Order: sequence, then structure tokens, then C-alpha cells
Amino acid sequence: MRRPFALSGRNLGVLSAIIRSYITTGEPVGSGTVARRRRDGLSPASIRNVMAELESQGYLSHPHTSAGRVPTEKALMYYVHSLARTPHLEPSEADFVQDSLGQANSLEERLNRTSHVLAALTGQLALVVLAPLSEAVLEHVQFLRLADHRILVVLVARGDVVRHRIIRIQEEISPETLERIANYVNHDFAGWKLSTARVEILRRIEEERALFDDILKQLRVLCLHGFLTTDSGAQVYLEGTPNLLQGAQGLEPEHLRQLLQALEEKEKLIELLDQCLRSDMRLTSVAGREDEALYVRIGLEGAEPAMRDYAVIGAVCQIEPGLAGRMAVIGPTRMHYDRVLSAVAHVASVFEHLAEAD
Repeated sequence: MRRPFALSGRNLGVLSAIIRSYITTGEPVGSGTVARRRRDGLSPASIRNVMAELESQGYLSHPHTSAGRVPTEKALMYYVHSLARTPHLEPSEADFVQDSLGQANSLEERLNRTSHVLAALTGQLALVVLAPLSEAVLEHVQFLRLADHRILVVLVARGDVVRHRIIRIQEEISPETLERIANYVNHDFAGWKLSTARVEILRRIEEERALFDDILKQLRVLCLHGFLTTDSGAQVYLEGTPNLLQGAQGLEPEHLRQLLQALEEKEKLIELLDQCLRSDMRLTSVAGREDEALYVRIGLEGAEPAMRDYAVIGAVCQIEPGLAGRMAVIGPTRMHYDRVLSAVAHVASVFEHLAEAD
């Protein structure tokens, strides 16, 4: 009677040796290579039998042009799960993260530095996404009258997020009236999400009292010309594109062109990250982020065909109360997962601690 398959003992040992060799070299792994790695006397013939069994169970695939095997997405996911309790970064690396993010003078600078730090630590592509400004929390607004019926709108959201917009109106509004409008908005709506504040302001304007309230009448003019019209999409901070392309040197020209196009399209990158965070494997108890989670997806062809041989490791962060952010590292399926898991977990943890201290 044939024994039932179990991923343990020599099966697990052979698979682990193949995965480690494949991550290091990127080449199919033969039985001789496994035998040299294991040093336990298991013969190449016995290893080939184990490899055949692992292949029949979906853990290995067999490229037609090679006698060796490569780990499948199923095998890599198992391997990543075994790394859930990865070690912390080296002290010098942890200091690098703390210094880089801690010296940022604004939220936007910190987000930009986060992508840079992740790319530097992992040698891969780093992606940080900030939710649309409409989800940010209003701190205050200021209006400055310019020449030619133009008004500069300065909008400040929590986290030192600043947006400037120039709107053009048909009628003059005095500086004194602009100041009164700003005071009204700041008094009534500071601490509100911008999207919620906009809805409430429009509701008040539509009430009959707006016909008799000079501030609301003038505020209506500003709203009609774009005041509180916030960014419709998320902000994306990208760093390390050359890292990703360096690992794609063997791609056919058309495949490389598709990959470059995918990296240039912000919406595709956001959707790719969203798909990762909605599904696939959720790792808990990762070093530096014990009460949170990292998300892993290996093989990204479902989101972008050109990225079928890539993987993403990401985390969700609370940038500010009510304002979410996501960060991730994208690299080839043979990247050093232990390194990337540690880096993403640590950077996400430092980012949130700094946000709480602000």
C-alpha cells in the first residue's frame, strides 16, 4: 500500500533545498545540486524520486529544456508561510529606517522616504499608496485674492498635507469676505473628512437660508468654481524601478514593453496592490508587527499578465485617523522573501509609530 504524501521529513528537506537554490541562482535545480546541499547521504536517484513525487503534488514544475525542477507558486507560498516569524533587521538598518522616516517634515515627505527606504533595503520595487485626498481630515483653509478675478485656495489636511488650487470667478470677492468665509469653514468643518465636509456645505447652500446668508452665497460661488474639489485618485510613491528591470533582462522585448507600461499606469499598480490585500495569504506574527499582518501574492498575472513571474508583499497602515495607506514591495518570484518580509514589517511598524506620535 502506497504511503500517503506528507510534506515533511525528506520531502520537506528536498523541497527547501530546491527553493533556496532557485532563489539564489534563478536556475532549475537538479538532483546533484540538492545532494550537495543536503550532505545527508541521500543519493541523487533517491532525490529524483522525491522530486518526482513533489512534482506530482504540485510543488515543483519541470521546464522542458532542463533536467532540473523549479518551485511552483504553491511551493513558494508554503515557504513564505514558514518565514512568518522572520528576524528583525540589523541594528544599523533599523537606525536607517528610523532616521530616514523620522526626519521627514511632512506626511508627503515621509511617504516619499518610505518608498525610498523600502527599495534600498530590499533591492526591489517599492510602492506606497496614500488614499485619495477626499478621505483626509481638514485642518484649515485659506483664500488669497489674486489679480484677474483669481483666488488662491490653500487647503491643509491633517498630517501637513497641503494642496494649492487657483480658481477663477466672474465677480469680485473682497479680502474681508474671503477671510470671513475661511473662518466659517474652519470653525464649522475642521476635523471633518473633506468628502463629508463638501457634502454638508453643499447641503447648507441648498437650504433657503443660503439666499439670505452672504457668507453662504459667496461660498456657493467658490464651490461652483472648484473649491473642495479634491484629488479623485490615490497618490502613488514609486521607487526602485531599475531594480525590477534589472531582474527582467532576459525578457523578450514585447514582454519588457508590457512590464514598463504596467509600471507607468498608476491605476494598474493600485489595483494590483488592492488585489493582494483583498486575497491570498495573510501572515500574522511577523517580526516588528506582531499584532498586524502582511499580505503576500505570488504570481501577479491575474492583475497584470506582464507580471506573471513577480510577487508582492504588502501591508496596510493607518497614516492618520480615517486616512489609510498601503505599502508594498514587488519583486521576482525568486526574491529573498525573508529579507523583504522583515523590511516591510519593520518599515510599516515605524511608520505607524511615528504617525501616532505626531
